Amino acid sequence: MREYRLVVLGSGGVGKSALTVQFVQSVFVERYDPTIEDSYRKQVEVDTQQCMLEILDTAGTEQFTAMRDLYMRNGQGFILVYSIIAAATFEELRDLRQQICNIKDSRNVPIVLVGNKCDLEEERRVSYEMGERLAESWASAKFFETSARTRIRVDDVFNEL
Repeated sequence: MREYRLVVLGSGGVGKSALTVQFVQSVFVERYDPTIEDSYRKQVEVDTQQCMLEILDTAGTEQFTAMRDLYMRNGQGFILVYSIIAAATFEELRDLRQQICNIKDSRNVPIVLVGNKCDLEEERRVSYEMGERLAESWASAKFFETSARTRIRVDDVFNEL
């Protein structure tokens, strides 16, 4: 069975763990408990073939930068997450993607850009169009808005990679 190593990156509090746990276990984690590193495995079907996803849920971008380089080196696909209710978390992803491209020595790295917390529309600070434009500027990146709480488009994110 083929294995794919996916890495979930983004600022603290954007919902990286909630998104990952919702995908793997179909559970929403209400309480925020900052992650250092968690690893999850889930068997999925890709192009009629069974494969194993190894999903690395990482600490927020402001912590553990030495470990982050290792994740980037070993990852085969990346999920970059921001919160639609916090503009700074969106802005940080430009640098994060650049770091991935530098470490991989390629601009053609499988990336999905995720605007999480789309169930909090009334608190929105980052428009859907801004996310779409950023993903388009990254050439090969896909873009989704998700809600880990209500499971909106969660499966799409992981299945896209």
